[in-house]
Amino acid sequence: MTLVSLTSSDLSNTQLAPLDRAKQLAATLLSERSEASGALVARQLHEVLGALDTADRHGFQRYLATEFQPDSAALRGAAERYLADGTAEAAAALARAADPPRQELLRRINMAPGGTGALIAMRSEIASCLRGEPVLKLLDADLRHLFASWFNRGFLELRRIDWQTPAAVLEKLIAYEAVHEIAGWDDLRRRLAPDRRCFAFFHPALPGEPLIFVEVALVQGLATAMPLLLASETDEEAARAQAARADTAIFYSISNCQDGLRGISFGNFLIKQVVEELQAEFPQLKRFSTLSPVPGLRRWLMQRLAQASDPDAALPELERDGWWHNSAQSEKLRSALMRLCALYLTRQPSIRIDPVARFHLGNGARLERINWLGNNSPRSIRESFGIMVNYLYDRDTIEDNHKAFVRGTIVRSPDVDALLET
Repeated sequence: MTLVSLTSSDLSNTQLAPLDRAKQLAATLLSERSEASGALVARQLHEVLGALDTADRHGFQRYLATEFQPDSAALRGAAERYLADGTAEAAAALARAADPPRQELLRRINMAPGGTGALIAMRSEIASCLRGEPVLKLLDADLRHLFASWFNRGFLELRRIDWQTPAAVLEKLIAYEAVHEIAGWDDLRRRLAPDRRCFAFFHPALPGEPLIFVEVALVQGLATAMPLLLASETDEEAARAQAARADTAIFYSISNCQDGLRGISFGNFLIKQVVEELQAEFPQLKRFSTLSPVPGLRRWLMQRLAQASDPDAALPELERDGWWHNSAQSEKLRSALMRLCALYLTRQPSIRIDPVARFHLGNGARLERINWLGNNSPRSIRESFGIMVNYLYDRDTIEDNHKAFVRGTIVRSPDVDALLET
C-alpha cells in the first residue's frame, strides 16, 4: 500500500471529493512522525468524517478494512524465523509483523477530540453490514481489540445515579433502558427513590455518557414479580424506612448503552462492585439477587413444538390471546411451562443457553427460582410467557459456581430441581 504524504496546503484542500479527502488524510495520519502534526491531521480527519454522508462513510469503512493490511513479505519472513528458532524474540517480532497498520491508524484517529466516540459510532454502524460484507469483520475485530484495552476496568468510573444527577445523563437512562421501559420522568423518579439505587460505569473519553447501568430495588425477601418493583414507594420517608428494613437487593435491570462496545464486558465488574457499594451502605443486606427475563424461552419452545419432539409440550392454549389474564387457562399451562423453562435453563448446551442466563451463570450466580407470570408486559409474554428468574449472587460460592458453569454444570437450587421432576 502506498501512503500519501500531504503538505499543510493539502490538508486544507477542499477541492477533493469528501471521501477522497478522508482517504488522503488517513494515509497521511499513518505516515506522520510528529505527534503534534499527527494530532492536527487527526482533528482534520475527524472533521471530514463527521461531514460524510452514509454512502461515503461506508466507503471509508471499506477502505479501512481493505487497504491497511500487514506487509505479507515481512510477515512471511517473521513466521519463518519463528518456526526456525521459536525464541521469545522471534515470537515478539512475529506479533509485530502480524499487527495490521489499521490498528495504528485507529489509535491515531483516537487522538482527535471526540475520536473515541466516533470510533464507537463507526463500529455500531458497521454491525448491520458484517453479514453481507465479510471484509468489514477485519475492521470490526480491530476496533473490538482496541476497545478491550481502552475500556478495561482500570479506566472505568462507577457513579451512583440519583435525582441530583445532571438531566442530560438522566435523559440517557430513559433512552437506553433496554429491559423495562422507563415511561417518562415520573417513572424515572420512582426508580431513583430512597429504596432504589442506580449505578453506572463512565469513561473519561466519554464524559456524560454512561456505558452500562444497573437498577436495584431494596426489599424484604426474594422479589418474584416486576409490578411490585416498578411501583416503588412514592413517599420518601416511607421509602427510606423500606431501605433500612431491606434484607435483599434485587438487580432488576442491566442495560448496555453503547452498541459500538458490544462484546466488551462491563456487567460482571459492575455487579460485583455494586454489591460492595450496597453492602457498605446497608450492612443488613443478606442476599443479592436478580429478577431477570428469559428472552430466548419462547423461541426455543416454538422450535420444539414445530419438531414435535416433546409430546408434553403440546400447549394449544398458548395461541389464545390473553390467556395470562384468565386464571383457569393460565393454571392449565403453569406446570408444563415451568418445567420446560427449567429444562431450557439447565439442560441446553452452554453455547445455546439463554443470553441473560449465560451472563449471570457465567458470572457465578446460582439459578435460584423460576417465577410464574413474574411479568405480564407484552414484551415479556412475547418472549417468555411472562416467566421471570431469580439468579442469586452468593459471595462465598461465586467462584465455585463460575467454575462449574465453565465445566458445563448449571448450579441451581432444590426448587429448580423439583420443577424438573414434575
